[in-house]
Amino acid sequence: MSAPSSVMSRGALHLAWPILIEQLLRLSVGLIDTFMISHISDQAVAAVGSTNQINVLAILLFGPLAIGSSILTTHHLGANDPAGANRIARNAMTACTWLGLIISALVLLFPGDIFAALHLTFDLRELAYPFLMLVGGTLFIEAQMQCLCAILRANGHTKAPMIVALAQNILTLGGNYLLLYGHFGLPELGVLGVSISTVVSRIIACCILWFLVKRHTGFVFEFKHIVSFDPRTFKRILQLGLPAAGEGICWFLGYMTITALCASLGGNTLATLTYTIQIVLMVMVYSIAIGLATEIIVGHMIGAGDIEAANRQLHRSLKIGLMIAVPMSITVACATPFLLALFTDNPEIISTGAKLMLIGLILEPGRVLNFVVVNALRATGDIRYILLVAPLSIWGIMVLGGWTLAAHFELGLIGIWIAMTLDEWCRGLLMYRRWRSGQWKQHAHQARLDVTLEY
Repeated sequence: MSAPSSVMSRGALHLAWPILIEQLLRLSVGLIDTFMISHISDQAVAAVGSTNQINVLAILLFGPLAIGSSILTTHHLGANDPAGANRIARNAMTACTWLGLIISALVLLFPGDIFAALHLTFDLRELAYPFLMLVGGTLFIEAQMQCLCAILRANGHTKAPMIVALAQNILTLGGNYLLLYGHFGLPELGVLGVSISTVVSRIIACCILWFLVKRHTGFVFEFKHIVSFDPRTFKRILQLGLPAAGEGICWFLGYMTITALCASLGGNTLATLTYTIQIVLMVMVYSIAIGLATEIIVGHMIGAGDIEAANRQLHRSLKIGLMIAVPMSITVACATPFLLALFTDNPEIISTGAKLMLIGLILEPGRVLNFVVVNALRATGDIRYILLVAPLSIWGIMVLGGWTLAAHFELGLIGIWIAMTLDEWCRGLLMYRRWRSGQWKQHAHQARLDVTLEY
């Protein structure tokens, strides 16, 4: 057994709090854009919010590479094999760069088809066009950022991405202030100004991440790596990454279907969803943070061959996650009417959004259970079970159940939120049952063996 890594000696909360702040800051970029665009009109918010789904979907497509490389990197680091970890990172960066370039090109070449798929009216398309072209056309930069952040986190440097996210937020906020409203003699560009500031801050943040990765990990990526990579290593990344990211992609496609349903229910319903989901994401990031921290620690433990320590870590993470999720949900639910009032003065939107967050008091503990156990299973390599369960629950409960409650029983967004709550708890309980069965241990032993043989 390898000597314990420094990451294994840290608690999940120690790693999670920088991830939490980082994710909050990254989500705040969208929140800042939404808040400032809301001063133009609710229609502008609906247009940009709908279009932003393409950017989120693209980021989910980068997930297999970032997730797969992160899991394998933690295994190699846990086995004290930094050279193998760097080899994994280089191959992932090559693939992320090419995938990002392809997606960016598709966005630039086929904007009309994208708008048609989103069912946007002509007026909404006109508002959303500059955002799609600029923010969607530079997704290759976002692809590199996803990979760089994964490298830093896998090495235990969770504070570095947090600092970069803070810098990106400050730049976005300042750019929006100057270009959206036309201060200091600059033109008043509206949505175009928000798009420009978002892209500029993205470019600067990516450059800072490159510097920090090289400084903290010694990772070297040269031009020759763009056109050459190890097929065997790339295959290992995809074998873990594709099934692992499949759950996220499946959920987002389901969410896009729900968004289309909301669009058919009227402008107020779509605007309510757009505003409320921003608040929900601010709560959801805690589950994401504790889940990612658990994945990092468990991954190192698997690489070191300490299976029982991984089991204990899962239960520690669950305990911490649930202890914090409940009071956080209560606080946000109480604050929701005031938060929504910052975006809109429409009483229907504020009232419905407040009711949704009350349902969130039940939803969020289920989400914590789901996220923590799923990330632990991913770290062990037991990922195919996740991919089997996720589509059945997401499409059978969240989408079909949401449609039934919203349209057939005329509950609208309330019905959709009830279905989302049932979905999270269903997946969470099934994942925990899988962990308790111990079947993940055979995958963990195989992952340890693969690293040992390659090392």
